[in-house]
Amino acid sequence: MGAVTLRVGNLDAMIAYYRDAVTLELQSHDGPVAVLGRGTTPIVILQHAPELAAPEPRSAGLFHTAILFDTQAQLAAAVYSVGTRHPGSFTGSADHLVSQAFYFTDPEGNGIELYWDRDRSAWSWTHGQVEMDTLHLDPNAFISEHLTAEGQAHPSFGNAIVGHVHLSVGDVGSARAFYVDKLGFEATATLGPSALFVSAGGYHHHMAMNTWNSAGSGKRRLALGLGEVDIIVPTGDDLGALGERMSHFGVQTRRDGQTLSFDDPWANQITVRTA
Repeated sequence: MGAVTLRVGNLDAMIAYYRDAVTLELQSHDGPVAVLGRGTTPIVILQHAPELAAPEPRSAGLFHTAILFDTQAQLAAAVYSVGTRHPGSFTGSADHLVSQAFYFTDPEGNGIELYWDRDRSAWSWTHGQVEMDTLHLDPNAFISEHLTAEGQAHPSFGNAIVGHVHLSVGDVGSARAFYVDKLGFEATATLGPSALFVSAGGYHHHMAMNTWNSAGSGKRRLALGLGEVDIIVPTGDDLGALGERMSHFGVQTRRDGQTLSFDDPWANQITVRTA
């Protein structure tokens, strides 16, 4: 997964939150666009769009951007930083068996997950479905166990990437038809009719779609919030094959020689590029 683009109303406040609280580095700030990430890896792109209104209640869009850390110490540093600087933005935590995760909401209502993966050898699969759960995870105990002096002094140490992107959609059946049958992800888990998890290459999930806050929603109107989801494929041949696949299914695509873009059934923009 590549960077997630967010349309924001208050660019300075959002930069401050993702830089100072979430512990991302400001990689570039060119007029109305700011890019934050770790090292050379962009994670969140903020586009200033103060003319737009907030999303309609219970509309489709972003559920959360999930930022994956290499170690529990790096995760603990980021969780401690957000908890210290913006304690009111914490919304919950859970042990999902495959991962340990902490959830927040940024100043404009966009969901964020900060997480660490257990080794793949510890994941359990049954008939192609990965076992995940939502078990209690005490954030204070996690920080107490894993926060180091380095993490407390320099919370932006280490690498991080977008591990997965979770969307709010109108219905799971249409999400499966688009993201699995057309786009080509593999379904890795379902939660009845309310949530679908998909991935490539045997990961627990690169994307997820749920109806928890958006059941029955139709296409999004242009608003603050999610602007674009970026997916990275290995080669130009992969990009070309995907373009042919989407054309075969009648999905309208936009190509500029470098990327392939299209909208899902709820007008969430997906852009695919090569590594």
